[in-house]
Amino acid sequence: MSFPFTASSSVMTCHSPLLLLLGIFGLCSSFKICAFNVQNFDDAKAANFRVMHTLTRIVSRCDICLLQEVKDTQGNATKALVEALNRYDAYHYKYVASGVLGRTPQDQEQYVYLYRNETVELTAQYQYVDRKEGNAAVFSRDPFVVRFQAKETVIGDFSLIPLHTMASDAIKEIDKLYDVFEEIKMKWNTENVMFLGAFNAGCGHMTRQDKANIRLFSIPGFFWLIRDQVDTTVGDTTSCAYDRIVVHGERFLKTIKPYSAQVFNIANEYKLSKERVLEVSDHFPIEVELKTKSSGQLQAPVQPLLLIALSVITSALHILPSTSMV
Repeated sequence: MSFPFTASSSVMTCHSPLLLLLGIFGLCSSFKICAFNVQNFDDAKAANFRVMHTLTRIVSRCDICLLQEVKDTQGNATKALVEALNRYDAYHYKYVASGVLGRTPQDQEQYVYLYRNETVELTAQYQYVDRKEGNAAVFSRDPFVVRFQAKETVIGDFSLIPLHTMASDAIKEIDKLYDVFEEIKMKWNTENVMFLGAFNAGCGHMTRQDKANIRLFSIPGFFWLIRDQVDTTVGDTTSCAYDRIVVHGERFLKTIKPYSAQVFNIANEYKLSKERVLEVSDHFPIEVELKTKSSGQLQAPVQPLLLIALSVITSALHILPSTSMV
């Protein structure tokens, strides 16, 4: 089931100097979860300054960011990215990574979660092991499931189930996510679950007719936040909603900030050429925001003082020389 907690255009974030100051007053409080198929992230990409600069800007917008197609068995590329984030951002980032997953050497990769130490706590992790059906497992890369505690969010406790499918097996793999959900529900006694990643859930890999064979569509209670009509790909020859975010349960759904589930088009946002974007990935990142406890709690007596402060801040920003964050 899809739900109108989506948007095709970008929303205002809290990373400009003015909006960071607004955040002090509780007007720009949000918790962002992102997923990005970063396309063969390895030592060579980590050594490319342009790629790392753009990737650092992308991830620094997120409280949690799932990376897929990480090919970093020694961990050097991931560590370089975390070090860059911790130099770039006021937050301190940590990460947790799966082992190497994949049927063949060419398909092997890792799931990596980068997260802000100040806003979220990793409380559990679990490597799902596919139960073989017939002679072969369904998943090409078994989900690496994590559980987080984010005390300032309305939901508080939630689990993330990632998936990067093999395009030719997308229907079977997406359907199999329901079995992972059932196992996590029993193992951790929770139903606050979000699925995210490069599902290849679009164009010829998943048609309208295919949805009947996917339990995350046919069983009530699963909400698809990235719509079928959205394009998560960079190339001119494709317009497909390959990358998806799905949440389970109305309780979780109600804690999602309306219209925050979207594609983050880095070409438009960062004024990058198609060639520069493709250096980073052939996918765009996707994201969604959770409501926080402080959202909308600004009291009326504070508003006059806030208006005065914003007037002073705005004037100062016009006077000061322009700077760019790098």
